[in-house]
Amino acid sequence: MTIESKGMAVSLKVPVSLEFFPPKTPEGVEKLRAVRAQLYALHPEFCSVTYGAGGSTQEGTFATVKDILSEGVAAASHFSCIGATKASVREELATLKAMGVKRLVALRGDLPSGYGVGGEFHYASDLVAFIRAETGSDFHIEVAAYPEIHPQAKSAQSDLEAFVTKVRAGADSAITQYFYNADAYFRFVDDVYKLGVDVPIVPGIMPITSSTQLMRFSDACGAEIPRWIRLRLQSFGDDTASIKAFGLDVVTDLCEQLCNAGVPALHFYSMNQSAATLEIAHRL
Repeated sequence: MTIESKGMAVSLKVPVSLEFFPPKTPEGVEKLRAVRAQLYALHPEFCSVTYGAGGSTQEGTFATVKDILSEGVAAASHFSCIGATKASVREELATLKAMGVKRLVALRGDLPSGYGVGGEFHYASDLVAFIRAETGSDFHIEVAAYPEIHPQAKSAQSDLEAFVTKVRAGADSAITQYFYNADAYFRFVDDVYKLGVDVPIVPGIMPITSSTQLMRFSDACGAEIPRWIRLRLQSFGDDTASIKAFGLDVVTDLCEQLCNAGVPALHFYSMNQSAATLEIAHRL
């Protein structure tokens, strides 16, 4: 696969997919449309759309999914089940199917603000099983994987078992939380393979463009920033050019390690920006 970037043909070693979050303003919608147009040079297999940080309604997610589909690109909707009922999920599945969506990212999710505790689903595996029972093979179902262990897991082993349960419930493939230690990913893949799981597990890639943003996200989601990376980022202070240059080197090296090891694809957490992802792809 090749892309045109900076006037040069770039060969990509593996397929890529991209993640976006739904904008909250009309200006954000237009900005994201321009970002997508640039990133489509990578010929993504699909683009996924989150519910936004902290949980929110599906309205913005579905609107962004609709825009991506209208641009001729496959779109995957994030689909969370906390606080949901079987009736509400059934209705949303029908809406997505009517839109032409063929891929879902099934998650437990954060509890949206304003919702009480409740719902008929407790785990992502419950949602996966329900989608399969209701829709058969209408949707390709992605689930989340946590090479550095889910922050709320009781133990590393229980986290592996939870992942296996999601796959056995009917998941087709998985996308990982981002990481900067390739060994954590390789160990996770080996461990679940030993437990009988052989679905594709696609590494999630987070470009490094802001030190403070990365620290905040990583604290929230349990992704480890290796000490040597953290200290280097801190040493740059407010020198954003140095942070971005260092980040490009680190993440490109990580992607090269993963590609050379034969990963099935790379899934880029774009943060609704194009420059870093395009530059990493260009370097690969």
